[in-house]
Amino acid sequence: MQKHVEESKMVDRRIVVVSGGLGVPSSSRMLADALATAAKAEIEGLGLSASVSTFELREYAVDIANNMVTGYAAPRLEAAINELIAADALVAVTPVFTASMSGLFKSFFDVVDNTALDGKPVLLGATGGSARHSMVLDYSLRPMFSYLRARVAPTAVYAAPGDWGTGETGTGSLDERVRRAAGELGALLGDAPVQKRRDPAQSLSFEELLAQTQRK
Repeated sequence: MQKHVEESKMVDRRIVVVSGGLGVPSSSRMLADALATAAKAEIEGLGLSASVSTFELREYAVDIANNMVTGYAAPRLEAAINELIAADALVAVTPVFTASMSGLFKSFFDVVDNTALDGKPVLLGATGGSARHSMVLDYSLRPMFSYLRARVAPTAVYAAPGDWGTGETGTGSLDERVRRAAGELGALLGDAPVQKRRDPAQSLSFEELLAQTQRK
């Protein structure tokens, strides 16, 4: 029994962070980093090791658009999607545009297989120019991730300009919400099975797999 406990403490839990921010610097990326840092600390506090991989969707915008049209993901986008599928938890943050999540953010999850997030713990966040847009978390983001059958943390975090202090970690109530949300994600992740790691061949695009078959 002791051996099992010691082995479980060595398990590496992988967190994938998806930021839909378009600017540089981006408040969505700032919030995503704050959530990921707090979640990593929470998981390590449970005696588990944790790693974080962050994807800025603006860097994949063309590949996402092409995938929407052709049905095939370019190798770089395919690799990002495979990391998302293999992750033990997801932190997803979007800016608010026209009272909803950004089109780029929505398009990314549209090209991900709709079973990819089954049972996966997810922490949601959003940023916008006014506190009144915080409702996007409940009427836009939660329904989408519920449809994808993810295990969404009860606390989702919204950050308006007034929530940020002089540094990138935020101050006051934003810090409290980040810590509370991270604690909830840690609780979800603590009783979730470790995701099976994919065979490297599964990271290849359809075109690459077809080319390999033709060469044999």
